[in-house]
Amino acid sequence: MPRPIRAYIHPSAVRHNLEVARQRAPNSRTLAVVKANAYGHGIERVYSALKDADGIALLDLDEAVRVRQLGWKKPILLLEGVFTRADVSIAEEFSLATAIHCDEQRELIEAAKPTRPIDVFLKMNSGMNRLGFTLDKYRAAWERISATDGIGKIALMSHFANADQGSVDWQLERFDETTRDIRGERSLANSAATLWHPRAHRDWVRPGIMLYGGSPSGLSQDVKDLPLRASMTLQSEIIGVQTMSAGETVGYARTFQAGVTMRIGVVACGYADGYPRHAPTGTPISVDGVTTRTVGRVSMDMLTVDLTPCPNAGIGSKVELWGNAVKIDDVASSAGTIGYELMCALARRVPVVVTSRDTP
Repeated sequence: MPRPIRAYIHPSAVRHNLEVARQRAPNSRTLAVVKANAYGHGIERVYSALKDADGIALLDLDEAVRVRQLGWKKPILLLEGVFTRADVSIAEEFSLATAIHCDEQRELIEAAKPTRPIDVFLKMNSGMNRLGFTLDKYRAAWERISATDGIGKIALMSHFANADQGSVDWQLERFDETTRDIRGERSLANSAATLWHPRAHRDWVRPGIMLYGGSPSGLSQDVKDLPLRASMTLQSEIIGVQTMSAGETVGYARTFQAGVTMRIGVVACGYADGYPRHAPTGTPISVDGVTTRTVGRVSMDMLTVDLTPCPNAGIGSKVELWGNAVKIDDVASSAGTIGYELMCALARRVPVVVTSRDTP
């Protein structure tokens, strides 16, 4: 019999969260972001939940082709653009829109001589300082692209550096001033701006992490008043129980010492399953529906939990590592990371079950 660990994917939660995004930006169209294989969920597993989106945004050409092959007829945007002339041919064949963030990408399209125009999103570096044309070069880039054969509609886009933590006004002002009198639809808002900065909504919003029930800030309290639902549940079972006397330790490096006699449960989940190795003692976890804490060091295949709050728990008791009872952002925050990483880090060895409900 296989180990009892399972990951449950809830397309109904993704569908619900997409509707939340649409309600927050009712005058905008929605590009559902499914990069990194739908944030670790699997594009094929959540595809059915995305039918009300106006488009899909991702990075990988193979993923874009998979979406088309699933039957998607609406726009698909390559967020990092194309990297070779062959990429341009694939974009043409599958009617993909592409970001352009440098002259070299424009030149690739020009050199490929596509027979059907390729729509583009011209990327501005409004302060993030990763990709995009700087403010002083943006208008000239737009003029060059407008005159380039093989390019269709040109939309204008940028990306916020701290929409999850503070104001976006400084970047909005730069974007608006630079694009004054430039034709084209606008796209600026990521999940954080979709939720918290309506001034940034414009023609297209690009919700990502919120579609999967995560907080854009990485802090669950920032979305506690929003009706977002967890789209992934990681569940396992207690496979062993030990009673420790005061002064005894558990796990590698003996990092946890019992202060009193206590029962410890051993859970079939470790860092080889995608659980964060550096999650310290005190990371929240649920046993039989009761929230308790991890104790000691996470090992490759197991971790240990304090059974004091759940005295009736034993071998076979259900454990939720994250989901609706235990927020993935709380687990991530305890481990010094963000929920995005945990979603994407789910190991291939963990069996995945797609459910029709929001709970396993």
